[in-house]
Amino acid sequence: MAIRNIREIGDPVLNKSCKVVKEVTDRTRELIEDMFDTMYEAQGVGLAAPQVGILKRIVTIDVTGEDPILLVNPTILETSGEQTGNEGCLSVPGKTGVVTRPNYVKVRAYDRNLEPFELEGTELLARAICHEVEHLDGHLYVEKVEGELMNVSDLEDEED
Repeated sequence: MAIRNIREIGDPVLNKSCKVVKEVTDRTRELIEDMFDTMYEAQGVGLAAPQVGILKRIVTIDVTGEDPILLVNPTILETSGEQTGNEGCLSVPGKTGVVTRPNYVKVRAYDRNLEPFELEGTELLARAICHEVEHLDGHLYVEKVEGELMNVSDLEDEED
C-alpha cells in the first residue's frame, strides 16, 4: 500500500469532528491499509484517520507491534482507574507531555466488514484507545498535558 503524510499540529483538519463510516468501500479498505503502513513506518502505536487528512471515524492501533487493531466508529462505553504518564503523538513530533488517562477502557467499534465488537484494554492500550478516539472529535493530547510540553530529546537525556 502507501505511506501517507501525517498532518501536524496547526493543520485545521486535526481540529474537526469526523464523519461516521456507513459503508466500507474499496477506498475505505485502501485507507485502512495505508493507515497501518503509515503508523508502522512512523513507529507509532496508533493513528486516526484525520491525522492523514481523512475525516472518517477510523483508528488503527498496535501497542505491541504484533497485534494490529482496527476500530471503525469507536465509542467508549466504560472507563475506570487512572494512569499518569508521558504521552506523545505522531501529529506533534518531537514533543511529549504528562497526561492522566483511565487505566481501563471498554470500547464498542466495528471491524472492516462493519461487524460490531467490543474491546477491553488496560494500561498502554487504554491510553492509546482514548488518545485516538479523541482525534476523531478534533482533540489533541496537548489539551490535556499537565505542566509543560517537553522535547523528547530532553526526556532521553534524563534517562542517560
